[in-house]
Amino acid sequence: MEQSIHSPRRLAGSQAVPGDKSVSHRSLILNAIAAGDATVTGLSDGADVRSTAACLRAMGVRIEPLAEPGSFHVSGPGANLSEPADMLDAGNSGTSMRLLSGLLAGQDFLSVLTGDGSLRSRPMGRVVQPLQQMGAEIMGRNGNTLAPLAIRGGSLRSIEYEMPVASAQVKSCLMLAGLSAAGPTVLQQPALSRDHTERMMTAMGAQVETDGLTLTLHPTELQAVDVAVPGDISSAAFWMVAGLIHPNARVTITGVGLNPSRAGIIDALQMMGAGDALSLENERVEGGEPVADVVASSGSLHGIDLGGDIIPIMIDELPVLAVAACFAEGDTIIRDAAELRVKESDRIATTVSELTRLGGRLEPRDDGMVIHGVGKLSGAAVESHDDHRIAMAMAVAGLAASGDTVIHGAEDASVSYPTFWEHLAALTGAA
Repeated sequence: MEQSIHSPRRLAGSQAVPGDKSVSHRSLILNAIAAGDATVTGLSDGADVRSTAACLRAMGVRIEPLAEPGSFHVSGPGANLSEPADMLDAGNSGTSMRLLSGLLAGQDFLSVLTGDGSLRSRPMGRVVQPLQQMGAEIMGRNGNTLAPLAIRGGSLRSIEYEMPVASAQVKSCLMLAGLSAAGPTVLQQPALSRDHTERMMTAMGAQVETDGLTLTLHPTELQAVDVAVPGDISSAAFWMVAGLIHPNARVTITGVGLNPSRAGIIDALQMMGAGDALSLENERVEGGEPVADVVASSGSLHGIDLGGDIIPIMIDELPVLAVAACFAEGDTIIRDAAELRVKESDRIATTVSELTRLGGRLEPRDDGMVIHGVGKLSGAAVESHDDHRIAMAMAVAGLAASGDTVIHGAEDASVSYPTFWEHLAALTGAA
């Protein structure tokens, strides 16, 4: 699918983004193995979350839609799932594969996890190795580092594990396995990452202790809880940047989840000088998660040096931040972000290559990039590289670029944001 974009005279309106993808995955997985039933509202309709739901249904979990869009009744068999009759397909979702690996490690049956071509090329050794230390039998391609993964779980032992990367997916995988381990699971993190799993497990009765970067989980039986999924800040980030870089814009994104372990994009944009052009309204707490409406208006940005602890809490937003940096004054340096190399695409290479096509001046580095603020971009043909965030980041660039921008592979946005192009049309007045 090709999508043509040009800069509108004005970018304005109010928009609700899809439910937070991270919270959506966890609301299904944790309630699937909890005692009792739960109602989940605001669930993301993206392909990734649908993959998680399909895998859980294949193991005997009932996930039934309710009358209100995005609302589902979740009823699982508790801690003991049913052995699936076929391979479990995680699609394009690394979250599905890594979290379900931890879940399956604690189940006393054989399962096989696979995914699409992109997912089968992404590193899984980071979860396989510690799960094997806990006693799970796991086999995969390339020395057990690539999917498909064959998992025979059950009878797990506790471990103390020093995580090599700050990854919420790895942490959550090991926490899911740790629920059924014989003793406490202790994780040493190199830096903080998103904490949705800790919050939700605690709400479900788990004993989770944190001491700085050390996390300890005691095995327990979870109790189902209703979850109101907030708006996905990773999706909202596209409209934040679009509002800031367009010369005539005021965009309101309603009901955005502002979990401190996810809100690095707002901190980064404020570091770039967004100021009052990026503000929060109607701040509240819903389902244990901080939520607010985010208002983004035309602003003036400057380059920054971005690295360290902020990177893990905004890793998915770095491609669109690079778009903002193209319109900023001065240079922006992104470092400590080697994790971008192993996402749906090599997001360092693809961000640099596609923004360069639009007239940006970027230099790739092993762990990030340098973006020279040029103050403008020019429309051109760009590629999504089968990556939803690259497709949407290029759309944001096109909203502020001169001339027409044509995005090849625009359909990839549906992985996390099925209504992205409809929302873009509404904000540009083209709907």
